[in-house]
Amino acid sequence: MSTDGLIVVDKPGGMTSHDVVARIRRLAKTRRVGHGGTLDPMATGVLVIGVGRATRLLTYVIGAGKSYTGTIRLGQTTVTDDAEGDVTATAPAGQVTDDAIRSALAGLSGEVDQVPSAVSAIKINGQRAYKRVRDGESVELPARRVTISRLEVLAIRRTEPDVVDVDVDVTCSSGTYIRAIARDAGLALGVGGHLTALRRTAVGGFTLAEAATLDELEQRAPDVVNLPLDAAADRFFARREATPDEARVLAHGGPLDPAGLTGPYAVFGPTGALIAIVSERDGRARAEIVLAPA
Repeated sequence: MSTDGLIVVDKPGGMTSHDVVARIRRLAKTRRVGHGGTLDPMATGVLVIGVGRATRLLTYVIGAGKSYTGTIRLGQTTVTDDAEGDVTATAPAGQVTDDAIRSALAGLSGEVDQVPSAVSAIKINGQRAYKRVRDGESVELPARRVTISRLEVLAIRRTEPDVVDVDVDVTCSSGTYIRAIARDAGLALGVGGHLTALRRTAVGGFTLAEAATLDELEQRAPDVVNLPLDAAADRFFARREATPDEARVLAHGGPLDPAGLTGPYAVFGPTGALIAIVSERDGRARAEIVLAPA
C-alpha cells in the first residue's frame, strides 16, 4: 500500500478528476484517495491527489491560487462556454483589432465579480448546476468575487476568416472560471467567445515540472506518492517545531501557546513527523486538523 502523501498528476484530456482518483485508488491499493480541485474533462495539467491521511490537506490545496494557459476563440458562443458544448451563436470576429482584444482582457483582470459558467459543478439547492442545465432548466448563478492577478496575452491568431484565437496565461484565485473569462471577453467585444483549450500549470507551489503522467504512475505502482505527508506539509505551510511536551498536548487536540505565526501552519514533533495543522486565535494555537498517527 502507498504511504500517506500527495501526488502531482499531469491529468490527460478526456478524463474527469474522479476518473483520475479512481485510477489512483487502483494503483495505490487504497480507497482513501481524493483530489484538490476539479479539472474539466477537456482540461489537462496539474491535479493534486491526496492519499491516506494526506486527503485531509486537500481542503487547503483547493483554496490555493492557480495558474493556467488556455485558448479563447472569439466569434462563437457555446452553451458550456467551452469547446465541449454546442455552438449557440456566431458573429464575425475577423475585424476585431488586437488592441481591442487586449483591452477587453485587461478589463477582466484584477479583483472582479465573476459569474460562473452555468454548466459548472456549483450546487443550487443541492443539485449541480450542470445537471439542471442538462435537464433543460435555465440557470443563473450569482457573481462571486475572484482575483485574476495575471492575464497575459501570449498570441493572437487569425487562421480562419470569422474567428480569432487568443492564447492566454492566467494566474488567479481559487474559484475563478477560465471559461467565464472567455465568455466575458466575447461579450465585451460583441462577438461571443468560448474556451477551446485549457492546461493548468500550477496549484499553489505545485507545478507541471514535478507532475507525473498516469502512465508513469502505472509503471511505479503501488509506490505512487511523490510527496510523503511530512514533506507535503513542509512545502505548503510555514513550519513550527514542537517540544516533546507540546507534541503530546497537540497530538491529543490540546492548544499550545501562540508563536506569532500567520496561520494556518504545520507543527512538527521532535522526530520531524507532522503532528497537526494549526492556526492562532484568541491567544492560543489550536489544531485545525490533527495528523499524528493514532
